[in-house]
Amino acid sequence: MRRSRWHGLWLGLTPALFIAGMAVLPMLRLMWFGASEPSPLGTESGGFLSGWLAIWSDSYLRERIVWSLTQAGVSTVLAVLLGVPVAWVMARLEFWGRQWLMQTLMLPFVVPTLVAAMGVLAWWGPRGLVGQFFEWDDRGSAWLLIAGNLFFNLCLIVRAAVAGFESQSAARLAVARTLGATPWRAFWRVELPHATPAILSAMSLVFLYCLGGFGLALLLGGQAYATAEVVIYTLVAHELELVLASQLALWMLLFTGVAVALYAWLQMRVRAPLRGDRVRRYRPNVKSLTTWLMLVGVWMVCLCIGLAPLVAIFTKAALASSVAWSEALSGETAAAIWNTTRFSATALVLATVLGVSHAIVGRRYWWWRMWGMLPLMISPVMVAFGLILLVPQWLDSWLILVCAYALLAMPLVVQPVAQALDSLPRAWGDAALSLGASPWRVWWRVTMPLIAPAIRRGVAFAMATMVGEFAMTLFLSRPEWTTLTTLIYQHLGRAGRLNIDSAWVLSAILLSVTLVLFWLLDGRRWHAVGTPEFDDRSPHA
Repeated sequence: MRRSRWHGLWLGLTPALFIAGMAVLPMLRLMWFGASEPSPLGTESGGFLSGWLAIWSDSYLRERIVWSLTQAGVSTVLAVLLGVPVAWVMARLEFWGRQWLMQTLMLPFVVPTLVAAMGVLAWWGPRGLVGQFFEWDDRGSAWLLIAGNLFFNLCLIVRAAVAGFESQSAARLAVARTLGATPWRAFWRVELPHATPAILSAMSLVFLYCLGGFGLALLLGGQAYATAEVVIYTLVAHELELVLASQLALWMLLFTGVAVALYAWLQMRVRAPLRGDRVRRYRPNVKSLTTWLMLVGVWMVCLCIGLAPLVAIFTKAALASSVAWSEALSGETAAAIWNTTRFSATALVLATVLGVSHAIVGRRYWWWRMWGMLPLMISPVMVAFGLILLVPQWLDSWLILVCAYALLAMPLVVQPVAQALDSLPRAWGDAALSLGASPWRVWWRVTMPLIAPAIRRGVAFAMATMVGEFAMTLFLSRPEWTTLTTLIYQHLGRAGRLNIDSAWVLSAILLSVTLVLFWLLDGRRWHAVGTPEFDDRSPHA
């Protein structure tokens, strides 16, 4: 038995070392660089505290940190205010289109960050289908950034709250009603307290993703509402202020670390099994005005936040000129498609092998599994910056970009495969071994066929993440490595209506490719996106 356990650990050693080399060491290098170098803000001594605290002496940097925390907090609160009522209706009422709405809300799992930002601009922006009726500033808007955060993160609140409401004991709720509690009082005194731990856990995750988001803040916030992540990128890429950027990054690592710790603590409180006497969904009373208002509200929230921005992208692309279409379908686009394909395909193979290996070991050791989820909790901007400081001599090789892709995608493979392995009865493998089958044969003939759907689901999410990856690519890519996301960003940075239209066309192409590839890989299990089995996702950076 001891020998088999050591064998399992050796199987997981490669993915563990990969995470250490691509995530932990860059973070340690970033922390050391920021702590050891003197601050460029005028402090005389170089020490850790002098440079770290000097950030707050600069009014601009102080405002960016405060704004990063503010937009994350406001987005989280709005997501709760909108998501909890939607989740209650989803959990309690069985109405036409319910499953389709759940799928619509889960689209951010497969939509690239840059495409989502373009969708928000196409719908809510100053020249958007709806935003043109508002007085938005072309230089960026706080509310546009918050709208983008809601698009990506509302689904987390809805999914967590639905799971919390559906696990409610029917007997407990019936007792409350028989004791004279009104439906409203029963909601506040019985249903909501039961779902609160799950909601709080999702809130901490939403805050983490909003705080560490990069692509949305870069496109939607602009310089007027730049977050700390955008400032770090500007300091590194445009001003070459590596010391100041690293010291600002230390503060962001502190805040994200607190959010990660809170999320982990809350997750331990919501792992209770579902009750057998769960409340069942019922058909709504079509004659009730209140019911109709609730259903209309749910449809409006799901369509306006989850679907309308994506439809607006296709609308903008359809309205683009023929010249823009020919420009978008040029040789430059073909090269970007080729780069996106080869980088994503290579990284997908690497992430799948590492993720499955790590999940196998994580079946026996929970702490090993948590190690595999570490990349989800670190901002891609921080990882990319740390790699620049750690291995600058490797930046001329596209393998470092592929490894960065695989780092982001690996947890998306680990999570579903680990859950599938947890659900397998150990007696099946033991029975096959007792009949003379070797461990390798048991794996291929028993275990592998049973977890194949989970592997395919993880590969589908990993593929969607890598095809639309933006932050890592922007930091680590070279001009000849242009991908579809960076090409869209280049068009946005050029003057002229033709470039804007080309960006719409490319966004529609990238969105279509992502959705088609995801459907081909996991189309038959698309409904699984709306279930609580997939707890984590890659931060859309």
